[in-house]
Amino acid sequence: MDARKLLRLRKDLASFLDEVVGSLGHPRRRRWCETYLRGVLLDGQRKSIEPMAARLQAIEQGEEDYEQALQQFVNQSPWDEQAVLDSLQNWVGKKLGTDGFLIIDDTGFPKQGTHSVGVARQYTGTLGKVASCQVAVTLQLATERDVVGIDAKLYLPEVWCQDGERRQKAAIPEAVSYQPKWQLALEMLRRAKSNGLGGVVLADSLFGTVTEFRQQVAAEGWTYCVGIDSTLKVIAADADLGPVPKYSGRGQPPKRPLKVRAGAKSDSVKQWVVERENDFRKVTWREGSKGKLSGRFAAWRVRPAHRLSAGKEPLEPCWLLAEWPPDALSPAKYFFSNLPANASLKRLVSTAKSRWWIEHSYRELKDELGLDHFEGRSWRGWHHHVTLVLLAYAFLQKLRRRRKKGALMASHCPGSAQNSKPFLPAGADVA
Repeated sequence: MDARKLLRLRKDLASFLDEVVGSLGHPRRRRWCETYLRGVLLDGQRKSIEPMAARLQAIEQGEEDYEQALQQFVNQSPWDEQAVLDSLQNWVGKKLGTDGFLIIDDTGFPKQGTHSVGVARQYTGTLGKVASCQVAVTLQLATERDVVGIDAKLYLPEVWCQDGERRQKAAIPEAVSYQPKWQLALEMLRRAKSNGLGGVVLADSLFGTVTEFRQQVAAEGWTYCVGIDSTLKVIAADADLGPVPKYSGRGQPPKRPLKVRAGAKSDSVKQWVVERENDFRKVTWREGSKGKLSGRFAAWRVRPAHRLSAGKEPLEPCWLLAEWPPDALSPAKYFFSNLPANASLKRLVSTAKSRWWIEHSYRELKDELGLDHFEGRSWRGWHHHVTLVLLAYAFLQKLRRRRKKGALMASHCPGSAQNSKPFLPAGADVA
């Protein structure tokens, strides 16, 4: 936004920060927090510290050295970003709602050089290839009307965890050890739940293909709908695997056959779906900007069974959902979901497709607010910057909701243009 509009919103921004971060433990710290958010919100191509400080100092004519103060606030100041994110999540629950879709995703921050914390040659969906980048795991809450980022963690590749010199230079805390992305995602879901947020967990195949991730999500009481790779194995939910041995009276009653019945086999997800091409039908899931969105889908009750041949018991029944575009030679996407067994195909499709929010929010977080513009090298600086960008995004969503509410109230006002209709006596003809 431009400087004039930002100036008009200065009291609104201060009020928002009063609710979410308070004083951050010190008045000066709070002052530069607010200044940093103004820099992120202000128009400008780069949202790294140096250009933001130059723009702000030119507009506000402050006497202090803005660049030095912002560098200290982001890179050295010991405020706890996780406490700020907890506070943000509590604020989101009160203002936007506690229920919706909790969207897990990872996103890449392209980087040159080797010194920025966590940078490595690794795959990123942002570029669609292996490149030199940082990768963050993010958590966003999408409701019917809003989407807001509520958590983000830097993924630290194993090569970084094992390099003491690089760890020391980037000031990575000793307690931080290697964690795969799906474990970072689980930690964020647990924290969101502890802060009162809930809903259906959505994720792409990077997370959904991991059996342990799905099992943990389900064990902790979440409903999920996640993308999966086509190579995972499944059997029909009601497949007969053979007789279960009689209960001896000791220990847990047996639930699985001693030996899987001969002929019982699992199919890859792709093979299962292709053999059932006639099950697909057109489903419309929502209204888009250019009309109704629809596609060809089918769903079946299955049991994941990727190690059936090794004698492993298949997992609990779930839904296998597949999308097969009309002009495609093979299915395009596959999902597992533990939505209820009586869920309709339309509900399954609309749930899976609710991940569209993530691309919408990334465009704003990166293109408008500079989520991936941080040029520092430290662990603390990276997490501080990302947390402040998430605060700025939540503030924008607050403004948008207020604007929508104002427009709605105006449309219901008796004197408004939307409601002003001429009085017509009963029986009058309307041309």
